[in-house]
Amino acid sequence: MKYKTLKIAVAHGVGVIWMNRPEVRNAFNETMIGELTHAFKAADADRNLRAVVLAGVGPAFCAGADLNWMKKMAGYSMRENHADALALAQMLNTLHMMNKPTIARVHGPAFAGGMGLVAACDIAVAAQEAEFCLSEVKLGLVPATIGPYVVAAIGERHARRYFLSAERFTAAEAFRIGLVHDIAPLQELDAKINELLANLLAASPAAIAASKDLIRAVAHGRIDQAMIADTAARIAAVRASPDGKEGVRSFLERRKPAWAEVNLQETKKPDAPKPKTRESNAKKPKASRR
Repeated sequence: MKYKTLKIAVAHGVGVIWMNRPEVRNAFNETMIGELTHAFKAADADRNLRAVVLAGVGPAFCAGADLNWMKKMAGYSMRENHADALALAQMLNTLHMMNKPTIARVHGPAFAGGMGLVAACDIAVAAQEAEFCLSEVKLGLVPATIGPYVVAAIGERHARRYFLSAERFTAAEAFRIGLVHDIAPLQELDAKINELLANLLAASPAAIAASKDLIRAVAHGRIDQAMIADTAARIAAVRASPDGKEGVRSFLERRKPAWAEVNLQETKKPDAPKPKTRESNAKKPKASRR
């Protein structure tokens, strides 16, 4: 598959999915929603990838919905609107449910649906210059499909303010309320992301996938006997797994585990992949600029 709205590249086990509609500030339409869904699935299935970075070309990370797409939706029937919204909801859930760790590289504005993409990633790092906004109510709409991910990230109390006020807020505020995990000057953004990638690539891919599944299982559950039994079963299974055995063995033998052979020193900025990196098809997504 050749993407019309994305640029994808890989280097050193890291895939970077660049939203590439700078002329509309990476606002998404039905084409981009479909391509993001495909790219997330392809990246998750690619055994050569250990982590995924979501980024945007141009001045903005993602401005939300494309205006021309919204004009078209205004003439849709209820059934057509539901199908269209469901495609967006499924795209966000595909990102949220990926087994591989995901990082949002927020170098510029992330508005409306763009905030949903940020919240659906496991980790988000923003430039100090980035801005955020849940602008839907100003258009007579609601942040419905992105709601579960944004509320999980910032909590109900902050959601009550920003869902209702539709005010813009800074990267510092996004950090304070939990939407992003770290902020950095724009020129240091890639270095900060590479620090995170170094940690992610040093961990067991199987253990990361199991940890993500564990978080989803316990995040909103009650700590009862069923949860206690489930968590005990999970760690028992991991201890007996190949990665569990290799991890303990390598620790006792004072060596790196087998999965930590990626040369992290050569991992450069996500927007400056090695010359050998080339655009790939959907089966082998590759890393390019955000």
